[in-house]
Amino acid sequence: MNPAVGGAEPLVDDPTLEADVFSRNCGSRAILQNVTSRWGLLALVALLDGELRFNALRRRVDGVSERMLSVSLQSLERDGYVHREMLQAIPPRVEYSLTDRGRQVAERLADLIDLVEGQVDEVDEARAEYDRR
Repeated sequence: MNPAVGGAEPLVDDPTLEADVFSRNCGSRAILQNVTSRWGLLALVALLDGELRFNALRRRVDGVSERMLSVSLQSLERDGYVHREMLQAIPPRVEYSLTDRGRQVAERLADLIDLVEGQVDEVDEARAEYDRR
């Protein structure tokens, strides 16, 4: 396994325990980290629009480096949120899409993005007030 995407460690130390993101040893933390990382979150929501080739996804997620997008997609694919398909073409092409599980998560993340985007003015005001103090 590739340690850059979480290695081969089990997700939960004791499989009889329920997932608890607040517990230091719970594997849900690693999953949550992959989903809510800056580039993971943006890649998931960008894929809500449909399949995208790597470079199209990179253009959509403005500012991400090729390496960081690749690592994020690999983590999301390993977790079962993203499907990677190698197309037989010259040159070879790769397309990414959401799995059903990935779509569920991406839709909720899109709601969070909508909420945050709708609060930009209020947050700017709160920051200015904070900075004045």
